[in-house]
Amino acid sequence: MAKCISCAAPLPANTNKCSYCGSYNDVDLNNRHSYTAIQRRPDRLCPHCEKPLQTININGTVLIERCEYCFGLFFDPGEIDILLESTVPNVSDANQQYLDNINKDRHQANKKVKYIKCPVCRTLMNRRVFGHRSGVVVDRCKNHGIWLDSGEITHLMEWKKAGGQLLHERTIQVEKRTGRHKMTRDYTGASPSDYADKSLGIELLEVVVSLIGKYFAD
Repeated sequence: MAKCISCAAPLPANTNKCSYCGSYNDVDLNNRHSYTAIQRRPDRLCPHCEKPLQTININGTVLIERCEYCFGLFFDPGEIDILLESTVPNVSDANQQYLDNINKDRHQANKKVKYIKCPVCRTLMNRRVFGHRSGVVVDRCKNHGIWLDSGEITHLMEWKKAGGQLLHERTIQVEKRTGRHKMTRDYTGASPSDYADKSLGIELLEVVVSLIGKYFAD
């Protein structure tokens, strides 16, 4: 569990405001990654705070934009994969129990669904589940990249460390072999509950088709 940089009180998962002293904490970067601030980008605005984002260099590996106020992060296409690979390499096994515990600990039941604008083009981004059983719903602009709120990149790192990306890749392989890949992969604009509802809808449709086939066969 992370600690407040001001008073050292414990911070619950995905929380950047200390309930004891009221300080805001950069829970994704403080004491986790070496980073250097490079410049401010007035052409890229935080979708929550409407302030110019700051370009930072993480671990000398990838350049991303960060809001200095809410600590959200904006990744150009492909940059999340680069950061995850550089910080959590060589994962060879999946721990399902660990994954369940991570999602249970970090689940934000009271977080309101909010559609936000792309920092670059200012159009509303789509909400989609990141990978298989990650528990993280990201905001994605098809042309410019992905926004993560404070705490979500740490969640994804823990997800990958527990083997979540391995399970995601295996799921895609199975779906491709069974011909289900196009139907079940990443629903644009979906929350986790939307994803479950649409998957259930597909299963119900398959049952109906099967029953109709049996009826005419008889």
